[in-house]
Amino acid sequence: MKKLLLVALLCAVSAICFGQDRAPLRVAIAGVAHGHVGAVNSAARDGEIELVGIFEKDPEVRAANSLAKRYPDMVYDDLGAMLDAVRPEAVMAYGSVFDHLSVVEACAPRGIHVMVEKPLAVSGDHARKMARLARENNIHLLTNYETTWYPTNHRAYEIVTAGEIGDITRMTIYDGHQGPVEIGCGPEFLAWLTDPVLNGGGAVVDFGCYGANLATWLLGGQRPVSVYAVLKQLKPELYPRVDDDATILVEYPDCTVEIMASWSWPMGRKDMHIYGEKGYVYQDNARDMRVGTEREVTSERPGDLPASMGNPFLYLTAVVRGEIVPRPDDLSALENNLTVVEILDAARESARTKKAVKF
Repeated sequence: MKKLLLVALLCAVSAICFGQDRAPLRVAIAGVAHGHVGAVNSAARDGEIELVGIFEKDPEVRAANSLAKRYPDMVYDDLGAMLDAVRPEAVMAYGSVFDHLSVVEACAPRGIHVMVEKPLAVSGDHARKMARLARENNIHLLTNYETTWYPTNHRAYEIVTAGEIGDITRMTIYDGHQGPVEIGCGPEFLAWLTDPVLNGGGAVVDFGCYGANLATWLLGGQRPVSVYAVLKQLKPELYPRVDDDATILVEYPDCTVEIMASWSWPMGRKDMHIYGEKGYVYQDNARDMRVGTEREVTSERPGDLPASMGNPFLYLTAVVRGEIVPRPDDLSALENNLTVVEILDAARESARTKKAVKF
């Protein structure tokens, strides 16, 4: 028995050491026009990934981008040529949402895994094509949201799935800020973010996707019964081609979800209120939350998530290496994000027709 325990201990220690000493995931970047691409600098510097290639087709964007300027020898103007030259294990897409499809079209047949910035796609048509390519070629196709890595969201999920507040009857999810112009987004980012083709819409897409993603996760992958939406242009002088304020009402068999998405608030926020039959959860921000039950109201400040669950680069590594197997309803999972795109499609159609869209 002692020998067996010693062997088990040695195996565990070896596994831990191997996890710490293993080579980082070889990652290439497709597009650099997204404002979130700056996170790649610190991830590469800290050894969370090994950056092996950068693709950007627009010469002006390449010339202005700090990542491209820092690694000039890695920069390519042809995606296929980059993939064949550097042979990454995974690609992270930081271009327009419209470009996500072309990234998957290039990567999937080569067996290269892909993580895109939220949302998955500009439309259901693009999303279904991407899903088919991913499944046919057996690659992971993940979507990255800032809110995926919030400790409070994961604590809320624990409370909900443990039945501590009963079945969910209503959720109100708030995501937005003052507006991309107002907060100083760069010109290369604004050029596609405010384009109805390249982004698929304005605030309804940019921030509506968060609520659809979280609701799909918290409700165990349920599909809605119907979607009704109102899209507004409160600042047409700044955003003449897209909405800057969206209210999306998503009906489920036993629950109503209100998604408030805006580029017209006086502050930035990413929070939600979850109401159950016998309690509620107020997720106030990434760190702070309140839980109300029949007995009391308590404030909570959850600790950090495990590294591979609190960081998109380490999560991508763990999924590609088989250490994490995403469930269909997980926040980054393909199936969840196909539903997200369906909800966004329905919201835009509802706003156009001024009628609820049935699923």
